[in-house]
Amino acid sequence: MRKFYLIIAAMMLLCLAPMPYGYFQLVRFLATLAFGVMAFRYYQERKEWLAYTCGTLALLFQPFYKIALGRTVWNIVDVIVAIGLIALFFYEWKKGDGKTEIKNTTPPINIIGEPVETNSFEFTLQGKLGPKELVYVASEEDKELNDLFETKPEVFEGWGQMMGFHIIYLPLLMKRLQERRVMQYRAPYLSETEVKSAIVGNDFLLRYLENPADRGKMKHGFIRTENIHRGDDGKDKATNRFYPLSSKSGESIADQLHNISKQIAAENSQKKLPGRHRDECESWDDFGAADVSDCPADSQFNSQKGGENLEDLMEEVRERIAKLRQRGIAEYLLEQLIHPDNRLSRLVVTKDYRILLPDYNDMEIKMEPLVKAVYLLFLRHPEGIMFKCLPDYREELARIYAELRPAGLTDRALQSIEDVTNPLLNSINEKCARIRGAFVGQFDDYMARQYYIDGLRGEAKKISLPRNLVVWE
Repeated sequence: MRKFYLIIAAMMLLCLAPMPYGYFQLVRFLATLAFGVMAFRYYQERKEWLAYTCGTLALLFQPFYKIALGRTVWNIVDVIVAIGLIALFFYEWKKGDGKTEIKNTTPPINIIGEPVETNSFEFTLQGKLGPKELVYVASEEDKELNDLFETKPEVFEGWGQMMGFHIIYLPLLMKRLQERRVMQYRAPYLSETEVKSAIVGNDFLLRYLENPADRGKMKHGFIRTENIHRGDDGKDKATNRFYPLSSKSGESIADQLHNISKQIAAENSQKKLPGRHRDECESWDDFGAADVSDCPADSQFNSQKGGENLEDLMEEVRERIAKLRQRGIAEYLLEQLIHPDNRLSRLVVTKDYRILLPDYNDMEIKMEPLVKAVYLLFLRHPEGIMFKCLPDYREELARIYAELRPAGLTDRALQSIEDVTNPLLNSINEKCARIRGAFVGQFDDYMARQYYIDGLRGEAKKISLPRNLVVWE
């Protein structure tokens, strides 16, 4: 491809001479083809500015709808583009040490003298690694590399940004998560001491290797998820690529990072491995179907089982959750490390109707009076309530609401109760959304779903929390 740069440059310089009209047409056609191919190539290599420049030149030279610039201007354009192509040739030639590029057919090297048969390894990560993350892992300590990650993380972060990847160094990640209070959001039962003492090493992910013997082949380097697929045992598996990086190598760190970039680009240009990525799946949950046409409130109820949609949360908690949420390895790390047992707290309703979670560091869940009244109504009915049967619970809800408003119920309050128990209105869905927001605004939905009102459309909605964890004072 580099030699073609010189051919196109020479043809453009010849346009300065009096040539037949057919020659100019040939130059336009070949230039359009060449710049189109170059734009596609640079786009694949994530060199956006070169891709956009070549794409613009392809449009400029295209022979189908001629752009009239005049012979003088066209001559200037031809000279500038020719010089640019020649400069690009020498830049890429120098970058390749003046040698023709050869496809890398040799196996990757872990450290000097230790070849690896393949850089593809199976993990039982269940797809939690993000497709745009490079995570540093090490089965042996490389002190020089560790010091570089700790003192100059911008070196790796800048390199990752150029490729479109996030660079994850687990010990540093844990420190950031502790500072941002993310850990207590994901695991609200952790005390301050437990949060500060949570430590994870660079070998953490290696415990999830499908074949433990592969650990010895991954002394230090980066892994990235290439493919998520269903294994023979019916469980989700992740095929992760491993890229060695070592301060003990004969190459500098910069050269090793450059080689990793080229290897990832080459792998991405090849055909993807078979299997479905999670991003290609619309849903992994089968919620079934039910005829709920007779109850508009029920038909609009949005069950959140199996996933969380921030757009369904109330405005006052969206921003907080968006900041607390971590993607990819951060989410996986926290799930596996700090709440593998999904520990639930007792829920205490005090005499003055405060809602407390004593096992989550005495957390209090605050709600508006009518929202709280709806919550207490469902809490008193572990069997659940069908939305179409809400009118049957109107008097009970009114009694609960009256206890929350010692001054008595106004006509407006009574109208609100009637609206929320009317299955033809959406008021009950709004209250359920606020209840859900009150819990998810404090801790992760993974456990919060046990506390708020949920259920399938057409079925009774209920609070799933085991009633032996509910305490009424």
